[in-house]
Amino acid sequence: MTLETPTANSFSLPFGEQRNGPLYGKDILSVHQFSREDLTHIYTVAHEMRGMVARIGTFDLLKGKILANLFYEPSTRTSASFTAAMERLGGSVIPINNVQYSSVSKGESLPDTVRTLECYADVIVLRHPEVGSCALAAQYASKPVINAGDGIGEHPTQALLDLFTIFEELGTSDGLSVTMLGDLWNGRTVHSLARLLALFNVKLNYVSPDVLKMPDEIVAELNGKGISQQAFTELDPILPETDVLYVTRIQKERFESQEAYDAVKDLYVITPDTMKQAKEKMIVMHPLPRVGEISMEVDADPRAAYFRQMEYGLYTRMALLAMVLGKA
Repeated sequence: MTLETPTANSFSLPFGEQRNGPLYGKDILSVHQFSREDLTHIYTVAHEMRGMVARIGTFDLLKGKILANLFYEPSTRTSASFTAAMERLGGSVIPINNVQYSSVSKGESLPDTVRTLECYADVIVLRHPEVGSCALAAQYASKPVINAGDGIGEHPTQALLDLFTIFEELGTSDGLSVTMLGDLWNGRTVHSLARLLALFNVKLNYVSPDVLKMPDEIVAELNGKGISQQAFTELDPILPETDVLYVTRIQKERFESQEAYDAVKDLYVITPDTMKQAKEKMIVMHPLPRVGEISMEVDADPRAAYFRQMEYGLYTRMALLAMVLGKA
């Protein structure tokens, strides 16, 4: 079964109060909470958001609503993406990107910070270095909390935009061979995407050094769902059959020593020569930032989808905000 994305001119979505929608008032904490039906709804709205941004740029769907962007870790793309999404929808944003200089430095707990911010905002987007922090925040918040990354745990909105990218670029995810390359141990983006792809008929290939392999618990979880998985230490054997090459950065900040990082940092570099082995119809994705694992010469290749991927993220997050706040 294929999840179909409608064309831009196939319908006109009736935006307005949708308080019986599947995401209204809900936290977005994990990809585990989504069904294929949910994804169909989200991507229908995201596709319409894409068309509306192209036609009119901004609109007042969320006028009067306020988003609190609470980031305990540095962020450029995710923070800016949520800010742009809220402002494209006519809402406002409270940006908190230097939490170390806030009341947290005085010893304030995460639950207290969240309960304070929800006095000012209608939805909270949270990035935190500790696994499970977003679920903890949601326990104490009465307003929706959206997980923007919790340590090496999950990054559900990134996975949602990644899958939307695959649908928009290739038209389906069923029957695809998806290869994940790089830091699969620390990469919360690949953890979440692998779990989301398990809703479809896909083949997953993992390419990494042994010290950065996909965690055993995720492999076991997907085995239990009947997903075909293979592990490699080199890209060459699997690249010719790959439909989606998802490249990740070796995350220096997750290593305990410079020596351990130096041992693996340059193992995989995608170059134009690498792409000669790839299918003519395939895409290269990356959650960004990159630090050398994809050479800039690859950017001109039409199969390089990583900057388009960032744009798809805007539409996906616009859809999520509108749905959580009951406007789509």
